[in-house]
Amino acid sequence: MTTATQPRGRARTADQPVATRSGRLRRATRWWPALLLVGLLTVPFSALPLPGLLDGPIGGPGNLQLLALCLLFGGLATGYDLLLGRTGLLSFGHALYFAAGTYVTNTVMLEAGLPLAVSALLGMVSGAALSALLGAVSLRVSGIGFSMVTLAFAQAASILVQRDPGGVTGGEEGRAAPVDKLPAPLVGIEHTANLYWIALAYLVVVLAVVRWAVRSPLGRVWEGIKENERRVEVLGLRPYGFKLAAFVLAGTLAALGGIVYLLLTGGATPQTTTSDFTLSLLVMVVLGGSGTRWGPMVGGILYTWADHRLGDLSGSGAVAGLPSVVRVPLSQPLFLLGALFVAVIYLLPGGVARLPARLRAARTPRAAADREEVLPS
Repeated sequence: MTTATQPRGRARTADQPVATRSGRLRRATRWWPALLLVGLLTVPFSALPLPGLLDGPIGGPGNLQLLALCLLFGGLATGYDLLLGRTGLLSFGHALYFAAGTYVTNTVMLEAGLPLAVSALLGMVSGAALSALLGAVSLRVSGIGFSMVTLAFAQAASILVQRDPGGVTGGEEGRAAPVDKLPAPLVGIEHTANLYWIALAYLVVVLAVVRWAVRSPLGRVWEGIKENERRVEVLGLRPYGFKLAAFVLAGTLAALGGIVYLLLTGGATPQTTTSDFTLSLLVMVVLGGSGTRWGPMVGGILYTWADHRLGDLSGSGAVAGLPSVVRVPLSQPLFLLGALFVAVIYLLPGGVARLPARLRAARTPRAAADREEVLPS
């Protein structure tokens, strides 16, 4: 009896420090989002250089512009994941609602002469209304049919914008935002920090809204629809209404992001209406980790940073001096992005957000083997 219980007691004693350390680590890292937010808020005041990542001090106007775009697309990818990762809806027309926020806000300021606050409200309402209308039609079909219908709507809107009906969209050139209708603290290179904080506020709002929605009863139904829509129907629920709610919420968040994009870039451009724009969002979500809390945000930030930095690398003198067989592919930013995406897919299945879990899983067998060596045979 004694010999049978003694190793079990020793094993429990050996496991206890490991569990204690794990609990302490979880408590210590519980507040990392708040600490990260404080750090992001102070970025404009920092003169810290990040060689290889950014050019010059981190608080410089050019770097703040890039970081603001990274935060914006991190929030936009998080909102798009409400469809892809939370409800299982693959939409190829999400750029349409982003462009609606940009173009409606800009057009109302230019044509009606209304101030930014009123124009932005109309832009967000238009994005919500458009997503409700087109979502009500698109969700009548499912699977690949749904994806094709959303793509058709996005393509039609893109052609309409480029045709410039009535001269309100600016065609292929787009239209610049009216400086006289924008608040003075949002105009000029000296106020780039204010735009950065607006982009950060947008990211925080999207994360909070998505977190609230996913943890609500509505979010649990979305999860059930993604796993097995037929089972949700058997429970007496209508999946159509729940999917439409996810579609409208994601479209509204995208329209809000379009308004922030208008402030960051100073105008509305037709590139935001194309299906390529939505495909970029899809890559961001998959790169970071679809269906995870932080994955789409990380994917959006990494993709946007890589898109800009690899573009600079492709045009640098270091690449220009290479042999043509190497220089030609490296001079194409899309080639570099594609290679990076393929590498992440193969090396990190599930996205970057799954990396900590994979590291913990790799350490667990090693820790178990160490405990077995400690225990007497």
